[in-house]
Amino acid sequence: MPFAYFQRLTKTQQRIYRRSDGISAIPLPEAKDLRPLVDRLAEALAVEDRLGVEVAAESLLTRMTMTLKVPPLSVRVLAVRPSQHWGELHGLYTSSRPGHPAQVTVWMRTAQRHEIVKFRTFLRTLLHELCHHLDYALLRLPDSFHTQGFYQRESSLLKQLTPAEPTGRSDESV
Repeated sequence: MPFAYFQRLTKTQQRIYRRSDGISAIPLPEAKDLRPLVDRLAEALAVEDRLGVEVAAESLLTRMTMTLKVPPLSVRVLAVRPSQHWGELHGLYTSSRPGHPAQVTVWMRTAQRHEIVKFRTFLRTLLHELCHHLDYALLRLPDSFHTQGFYQRESSLLKQLTPAEPTGRSDESV
């Protein structure tokens, strides 16, 4: 079932949306080999090391893009999430342009309390922005919509990179 904004899309955009919605997973070969990079990211976030988080996040995404055989992207980790009347910005994907790779920007502190973002929330945000890149570079979609399939792809990457959650613990959402 399409999200409410589907009806406002052009016919071409609706076709892209449906195609995106029909893709529910991105297989990540040898995902278990990436878990030490995920652990390094968690450790850097836990000690509030912004530069360490940035290096670990870029290392993780570089390995993932290499594994999936798509162009690399750069990663910026900034301190406090920007916010306005619409809420907080968790992450941002910027497409590539001549001479510059695509870029993922994420923030490691909440806007209101300036608290460090919980690790799974941070990782989900990072993967969410990566999914926009994969929509263009891997799936060859002309646009990247927030479809149910998009969120399923994000979740599929998270499940491959992290061990199963203990029973009774819910996942944090972005």
